[in-house]
Amino acid sequence: MTSVTEISRRRAAPALGTFERYLTLWVALCIIAGIVLGRLLPAPFHGLGRMTAAEVNIPVAVLIWLMIVPMLLKVDFGALHRVAEQWRGIAVTVGINWLVKPFSMALLGWLFIGWLLRPWLPAGQIDSYIAGLIILAAAPCTAMVFVWSNLTGGEPNFTLTQVALNDTIMVFAFAPIVGLLLGLSSITVPWATLLLSVVLYIVVPVVVAQLCGDHCLRAVARRHWRRRSGHCSLFL
Repeated sequence: MTSVTEISRRRAAPALGTFERYLTLWVALCIIAGIVLGRLLPAPFHGLGRMTAAEVNIPVAVLIWLMIVPMLLKVDFGALHRVAEQWRGIAVTVGINWLVKPFSMALLGWLFIGWLLRPWLPAGQIDSYIAGLIILAAAPCTAMVFVWSNLTGGEPNFTLTQVALNDTIMVFAFAPIVGLLLGLSSITVPWATLLLSVVLYIVVPVVVAQLCGDHCLRAVARRHWRRRSGHCSLFL
């Protein structure tokens, strides 16, 4: 039988709002708007595109900070050790990311790019398109996990833990997986890009969120103390 507590938790679970429910539509509209603006005003966008460090775009990193920090403000670093209790969820995430996704993406790339869509694509770029899909699958966008988790009301401690774990695995597994799927004996790993991405998209937002959280807590504590002091002074 389902307990009253379980029923209450299910009822308390937040439903997806209009923005979250139609997220695919908003992303598609943003892509269209970006293409149109890029055609109409190419110079500013070219300038933003050149603002990079180790092939990492700095303006994009700043915008991602604005999306990530609200999620990280909810992280209770003192309770991170309890995430181990959710080992099944972590195992599923790691398994899908590293045992399923790279190989399924390679299969889809060979199926659609290498076969079904080959007649409509430049012959000299077929292999490059397939390689791009494989590299994309082997280097997941860990920063966006924070955004999706925040939009769906996910558990922040669990989110931070699985992102950190996947980033660690990516550092060691990226080269072997990409080399295996591309049939290369050795590949040049963009270590500077990988490490800078981890620092910009994970480390910096975590530090900023922790500093902001501490500042907010101190501000709330001072406000509470002032109110309490003012209340007590009325009786003196």
